[in-house]
Amino acid sequence: MQRRNQYTEIEDFLADASFLSWVRSNVDRDHWEEWTLEDAKRAKLVETARLWVLAMKVTENSFSTATVQSALVATWNKIEKKEDAISNKPVVKLWNRNWLRSIAAVLVFGLLATWTYSHLFISNNTTQIYNELIDENNEGLVEQTNNSDKPQIITLSDGSSVLLQPKSKLSYPKTFTGTERRVYLSGEGFFEISKNPQKPFLVYANEIVTRVIGTSFKVTAYANKPNIEVLVRTGKVKIESNKAIMNNDKNEDITLLPNEAIRFTRQDLKFKKITDITKDEVLINSLSNIEQLSFDFTDIPVSQIFKTIEQAYLVNIDYPKEKLKNCHLTTSLNDQPLPEKLKIICKALGNNTNYEMNGNQIIIDSDGCN
Repeated sequence: MQRRNQYTEIEDFLADASFLSWVRSNVDRDHWEEWTLEDAKRAKLVETARLWVLAMKVTENSFSTATVQSALVATWNKIEKKEDAISNKPVVKLWNRNWLRSIAAVLVFGLLATWTYSHLFISNNTTQIYNELIDENNEGLVEQTNNSDKPQIITLSDGSSVLLQPKSKLSYPKTFTGTERRVYLSGEGFFEISKNPQKPFLVYANEIVTRVIGTSFKVTAYANKPNIEVLVRTGKVKIESNKAIMNNDKNEDITLLPNEAIRFTRQDLKFKKITDITKDEVLINSLSNIEQLSFDFTDIPVSQIFKTIEQAYLVNIDYPKEKLKNCHLTTSLNDQPLPEKLKIICKALGNNTNYEMNGNQIIIDSDGCN
């Protein structure tokens, strides 16, 4: 155990199985605590390494030093052989250089630490935050998780609708009570909110809260991602930090208008407002059909309107094609939740037209248009 006297870097401790066992199990078979207290400088380094282990929560089957070094040696051997085949010049054995070995070790450690932070530490922390928010609510919440590979439509008691993406979950009350409408999101959802100025709608997405009255917007807040994003399509929303889990000096209040977005970075707890989403490659590539299709219709066949809704919400609409084949509508449905869109269409068609919605299946019953 005397080799630990030579430890000068955090990496030295993270590669020591005895040290990892002491930190994780709190069983000090090799007298780490006594050894640490012998030197004040050493104690500071040990504490930093200990915090790394606790934050990373790396499993026992993580990459070993031997595995990492073996992989690096194999890679460099391939590079050297390829260079040798191209040129007859003497091959410099790069791996034998101590400086290169040190750089490689730092790079590998950095990659592993980054991966662990984003996939384990952030994920565990935000999952805990989500659960704490749910526990604090006393409205009797319903939790819906999308374990499928397609988006799912959720209709709330106030007529608002949420297009919940795969690997996402939403908690909401069966009936909204009190002066606010509160829901809780982990993952990604596109919200279309029924207007009610007397009862603001709040989306809690871990570290941030999105407050609206009536509008459409997307919130992306996956537990294992480093950022949270809110993108507004119509209306106006107000973004603020969650006071329950953020320090007061970090609290912000930012207003977003259509085609504006906000990105919250979990690592440094900072907001970045994006006033032109077309200049942000990440946001542009993440746009779905519902965020790009127009719902303004001028003398458009009702069959085409139903097709647009199917493409936007990824739903199936069953309707009497023969009875409605000559029906055209002029209407604007841009700032309406899906149930309201369907109500407006049915009312415009008249003649005993109504709809029934069961998950992602919509059935239109009609005797034709007026």
